[in-house]
Amino acid sequence: MCLGIPGKVIDIWEEAGTRMSTVEFGGTTKTVCLAYLPDMEIGEYTIVHAGFAITRLDEASAQETLRMFADLGVLDEELAGEQPMARRDPA
Repeated sequence: MCLGIPGKVIDIWEEAGTRMSTVEFGGTTKTVCLAYLPDMEIGEYTIVHAGFAITRLDEASAQETLRMFADLGVLDEELAGEQPMARRDPA
């Protein structure tokens, strides 16, 4: 299964001319490209697909979606397959 789980942007930096971010999904973090949403800010919520932030969500919508996924029992299943990713510092 591949659900678009809302995540919270917790860090933003530039890498090779592209805005990148760390997005938190229920305790798991991933490095995400902000090329499609370059005006995202820390603290905002997004849906990520294939490593790219593709949709901005307000906090209420993100929390409601997370609650519904948890109620359906699919949130833990989706997050279990994710491997934590650390921010790569530029060389």
